[in-house]
Amino acid sequence: MRIRKLHDWNLSYAQAIELQKSLAPQVRFTPLKKKPRLVAGIDCAISKDNRQIIACIVVLKLPGLEVFETTSAVRKANFPYIPGLLSFREAPVCIAALKKLKSRPDVFVVDGQGIAHQRRLGLAAHLGLFLDRPTIGCAKSRLVGTFEEPAGLKGAYSLLKDKDEIIGAVVRTRTNVKPVFVSVGHRCLLEEAIKIVLKCTTKYRLPEPTRMAHQTAARVKQSYEEARGY
Repeated sequence: MRIRKLHDWNLSYAQAIELQKSLAPQVRFTPLKKKPRLVAGIDCAISKDNRQIIACIVVLKLPGLEVFETTSAVRKANFPYIPGLLSFREAPVCIAALKKLKSRPDVFVVDGQGIAHQRRLGLAAHLGLFLDRPTIGCAKSRLVGTFEEPAGLKGAYSLLKDKDEIIGAVVRTRTNVKPVFVSVGHRCLLEEAIKIVLKCTTKYRLPEPTRMAHQTAARVKQSYEEARGY
């Protein structure tokens, strides 16, 4: 998988914030060029000692959501956990896992924010720029913005706004179950991101790509810790 080199990772807190500000304008809001056939989910886990991060990618084939490919990587956590700077902690290991992919997914769904972020550069947007591929953020909780609770039926959504700017959508993926927070990462439109998340959602709250990536990351984490006697 071709990964662009945007920058190095040895940054201070202040440098990371300035880099986000400079990269955010590079995010593109453009329609998908074709109907997605392969969709990849990306999720991370942290080891018990908080020293290692595990990233897993599960590629599913649409429309049946069959598993097409799985990769993973483990890397040392070299950046502290700071809200709003999650990509500087998790993106390096995600990129290591992405480099192992043999397939070329049409769209990536990331367990994290796209532009629904203070500086419009969450993990999904940051990874989208590295990949220069359609990327969607699908987070379990809100980082920034205000919204009205969407209707209770699956498929209902409301807009997530920061002042007057639309930065995402609050999407009900299961009837009467807490919604997820969907935002553009790169090279897609919000309407497309919502449709893809719903198309990838079956009987669970989370879309299958990230749900299965989460499960895979938990298994890899367990194997890693057992091998080291945690």
